Amino acid sequence: MLTCQRSRFSLPDDVHYLNCAYMSPLMRTVEEAGIAGIRRKRNPVQISAQMFFEESDEVRELFARLVGSRARQIAFIPAASYGVATVARNVALSRSQNIVVLHEQFPSNMYSWRRMAQETGAGLRVISGSGAAWNTRILEAIDTNTALVALGTVHWADGIQFDLEAIGERAQDVGAAFIVDGTQSVGALPIDVDALKVDALVCAGYKWIMGPYSSGLMHLGDRFLDGVPLEETWIARKGSERFSELVNYANEYQPGARRFDVGERSNFILMPMLAAALKQLLEWQPRNIQAYCRTLMGPAIEAIRALGYGVSPACSGHLFGVHVPEHVNRSRLKDLLAAYNVSVSFRGEVIRVSPHVYNTPEDAAAFQEVLIRAAR
Repeated sequence: MLTCQRSRFSLPDDVHYLNCAYMSPLMRTVEEAGIAGIRRKRNPVQISAQMFFEESDEVRELFARLVGSRARQIAFIPAASYGVATVARNVALSRSQNIVVLHEQFPSNMYSWRRMAQETGAGLRVISGSGAAWNTRILEAIDTNTALVALGTVHWADGIQFDLEAIGERAQDVGAAFIVDGTQSVGALPIDVDALKVDALVCAGYKWIMGPYSSGLMHLGDRFLDGVPLEETWIARKGSERFSELVNYANEYQPGARRFDVGERSNFILMPMLAAALKQLLEWQPRNIQAYCRTLMGPAIEAIRALGYGVSPACSGHLFGVHVPEHVNRSRLKDLLAAYNVSVSFRGEVIRVSPHVYNTPEDAAAFQEVLIRAAR
């Protein structure tokens, strides 16, 4: 059983940070890796040609282990939107086809599909729902004319967990590409891209992967590995390891997903930070993080439900939405949260709560106390 890991972070003792879905705090080891990277960059003699490749290859391997992929299928992206745009560039659509997405899906996994639908005349099926019934509606929307299904592992605002196994199976049955935004769960919720038949998984790195901002990773299945990248960076071409021969322009790409890497992927500050974060997550294991969060927040959830607050049982343990009853004054609730130093996010009609292993029983108790006081 995983125990509280707050000592690995630099969070102030008086702050109850239940907001990892907004941005994770840095672990001390990740911070130290970034500082070491800065110090290395101030003297570039320390940066060898091999480092352009070796450090990123290590991170590919670490992320592949985290999501059930292989290193050759991992690419570096600066943001989830970059990964989605890369996939969109490699999807052919006709007017007779449709794209299945979720209602109020995070914009990074929506705008590319809206544009494609507008440009091709393909249908855009936006599926609304709530709780476990949402999965049924998604499955019913996928038919033989569906070219692509794009959704998150959990809903980014209220934590509703989607049945990726059933959806991936259905997408494969009709020949549709299955695109998953794992930004709000990968690292805190187990995932196996092969078992779930995921064709592309995109993840920003600054939330549950617990890395730095402007870093991210993408898994690509065989459907996309021979595709066209979003940009033509020199390091993605065959033979780029030989710096003296770079102007002998190559037509071939590096093998696997490397062709899709963002330019300047060999960031000598961010890459060591990503490596440090992924190593720790693999030691903790997402299933243990998930169990810790459920155990920590379970009593608080039951207590506030008794007061009329709504929390769906279909939510994940690391991210859940609290629906505020009508008799609770939302302005007063926000004031109380600030007064108690409880950090959460308001997303639409819900309070988004997102704990992690740095949270303590005192954090859960403070959150519970605020909602009790607001309901009086």
